[in-house]
Amino acid sequence: MVATTQELTKAQRELYAWLADYIGSHRHSPSIRQMMEAMGLRSPAPIQSRLRHLQQKGWITWQEGQARTLQLLGESRLGIPVLGAVAAGGLVETFDDVQEHLDLAPVLDTRGLFALTVNGDSMVEAHIADGDVVLMEPVADPSRLREGTIVSALVPGSGTTLKHFHRQGSQVRLEAANPAYAPILLPADQVSVQGRLVAVWRQV
Repeated sequence: MVATTQELTKAQRELYAWLADYIGSHRHSPSIRQMMEAMGLRSPAPIQSRLRHLQQKGWITWQEGQARTLQLLGESRLGIPVLGAVAAGGLVETFDDVQEHLDLAPVLDTRGLFALTVNGDSMVEAHIADGDVVLMEPVADPSRLREGTIVSALVPGSGTTLKHFHRQGSQVRLEAANPAYAPILLPADQVSVQGRLVAVWRQV
């Protein structure tokens, strides 16, 4: 986690996550206009304000007025940036004769990878517990997600939640992995899928 940065607002996290995905895919920073379009804004002022705050909080370096100079600091410090918390609602034995080593490089090389801290117990039957950190891959096209994929999704009025993703015609069903929680059923255009689960990190 990025220990020397300050917590971001929802708007700042949204922009940072998009920047991480864009830079990971294109290997260069986007223009202000591209950021405006991605964030659904008509004026550059809110983007410039968010960039200034991201810089002040230690997440990026940027020379104002020169968008192409933007660089992410989260990736160059201690690895994957933890962008915030997600509502969601768990063993390992050790042996002396270890024959294999876990190679995390393929996971960590995933473009735009970001992390979220789990709050809650709604995904316990998927072995995701309160306090775990989930590693998420940005989702460019939710229509291509497999049924049941675990995603982080932005739900109107409820914030970001971690759930199994299902389609039901023109609607999306977000289903917990805990029978104590009812499914969330919403029109597809009201659900913004931010990422799909790649791995779970649990510190014991």
